[in-house]
Amino acid sequence: MTRRLMLLDTASLYFRAFFGVPESVRAPDGTPVNAVRGLLEFIDRLVKDHHPDDLVACMDADWRPHWRVELIPSYKAHRVAEAHETGPDEEEVPDTLSPQVPVIEDVLDALGIARVGIEEYEADDVIGTFTARAKGPVDIVTGDRDLYQLVDDARGVRVLYPLKGVGTLRLTDEAVLREKYGVGGPGYADLALLRGDPSDGLPGVPGIGEKTAAKLLAEFGDLAGIMAAVDDPAAKLTPSQRKRLDEARPYVALAPRVVRVADDVPLPDVDTALPHTPRDPAALEALGIRWGLGGSLQRLVTTLGT
Repeated sequence: MTRRLMLLDTASLYFRAFFGVPESVRAPDGTPVNAVRGLLEFIDRLVKDHHPDDLVACMDADWRPHWRVELIPSYKAHRVAEAHETGPDEEEVPDTLSPQVPVIEDVLDALGIARVGIEEYEADDVIGTFTARAKGPVDIVTGDRDLYQLVDDARGVRVLYPLKGVGTLRLTDEAVLREKYGVGGPGYADLALLRGDPSDGLPGVPGIGEKTAAKLLAEFGDLAGIMAAVDDPAAKLTPSQRKRLDEARPYVALAPRVVRVADDVPLPDVDTALPHTPRDPAALEALGIRWGLGGSLQRLVTTLGT
């Protein structure tokens, strides 16, 4: 039987939960748990609506890997919290969200939901590697458009993109991408590279916006084809496009490694099967009481059991 794998871009989802659920949702001691409860409600809804056989909560063990920053120093630089004299960069995170992340991790572990983060890699890379290894259909749940590059109708890989909070999802396949961006899944990485992405600190090629990038990809196939056209006097490029692309060669040479998600991350041997009973019922009960997770947790446990 073909198994359906669901991969959660966990940080993307708990950020959305944090901003979508009121901070007045608190534990008995007054600690905000809006991100925790919101994420549990989201997972409950995903399991009910999409019936995955396997589920992995993919984590950002390194949200800004040094090897990406070495290639493009501006990569996510605007998200770095005030610099520390030692240690890795820390992401700017709301004060009341940071303490909720360990709670989320403890609850997922007690439930028995596989949780995977790999040093020196982002959650996107973990997702990319699980997707590359999958033998059946894959649903990627993320609010990050970068992962559109993995969409592949032939392999049944699609993205479920939250449109409003965590309740309404847009099922994104290649038809949706072509309608919205003019490219299929593999072309999305080249599109993002050319147009740039301020949210990730990617400068792009000056003067090449999204529509122009899509037209160039339609004309020349991919990034390599576009750069080959720069050297071909007969190619249909305007003088300004040819000049801008020529001047951007150093960026274009390095950016693909930054923009494209890795598909060769050393994944641990982990049981990804959706749990039907909690792995550690006693720990889960204690966490539910300690953090006042109430109906949000109980509903998910019930859903997993059925």
